[in-house]
Amino acid sequence: MKTENSSKPTALVTGGSRGIGFGCAQHLAKAGFDIAINGMRPAEAVSEPIEALEALGAKVLYCRGDIGSAEAREAMLAQIKDGFGKLNVLVNNAGVAPKERKDILEASEESFDYVVGTNLKGPYFLTQSAANWMIGQKAVDPEGFYAVINVGSISATVASVNRGEYCVAKAGIAMMTALFAARLGEYDIPVYELRPGVIKTDMTAGVTDKYDALIEGGLCVTKRWGFPDDIGKAVAAMARGDFPYSTGQAIYIDGGLTLPRL
Repeated sequence: MKTENSSKPTALVTGGSRGIGFGCAQHLAKAGFDIAINGMRPAEAVSEPIEALEALGAKVLYCRGDIGSAEAREAMLAQIKDGFGKLNVLVNNAGVAPKERKDILEASEESFDYVVGTNLKGPYFLTQSAANWMIGQKAVDPEGFYAVINVGSISATVASVNRGEYCVAKAGIAMMTALFAARLGEYDIPVYELRPGVIKTDMTAGVTDKYDALIEGGLCVTKRWGFPDDIGKAVAAMARGDFPYSTGQAIYIDGGLTLPRL
């Protein structure tokens, strides 16, 4: 669907219809962005979050597709080009957990491929394509602001032996951030990484009791769960260009969970 021309910047948030991704999309809409959100659900199943974003003043495109698929990534960017004609900010947020949490001595290659394909390979090659598009836009509009924001995890450095494939993928996101930051520096396109801690979303619903007890027992310095809103605020600040001299950096949003303490 072709939208009306807009002077607003445009952001793509993968996995943007729920959880952390929706929190990011909300704050980007409040910051004056038009939004493309990607997800796997049928369009009719995401009408509520789309309407909520539109109520914040954003034009919204829904780009359905699996980011682990090259064809789906190509179609997604083509849809954004047709609908908005530009892309200023890419938020790589979409991710999956292992279908079964299994010890690394037992976990399957199938589970590894599933998690790494979505959580690392997909964002890596989506960023490659989006970055080339941004470079082209920057050549035409040198004063325009373009950025890539990767939603990683404390699991990049905190080992969980019952979901090793997830940790490996998030460690890969950390290096991917460094690589693209180094490569895109000559174009003045910053690349950032956020590392959320324990965030209350669909993905953590099955371990609520476990983390309720751990947080009560002092797991985090800030004695509460994190929320998508916490991540969304940071994404909006980066997307506005509030951190122009911090490319390649990882920002922890974990309530002090990873803070060394005695």
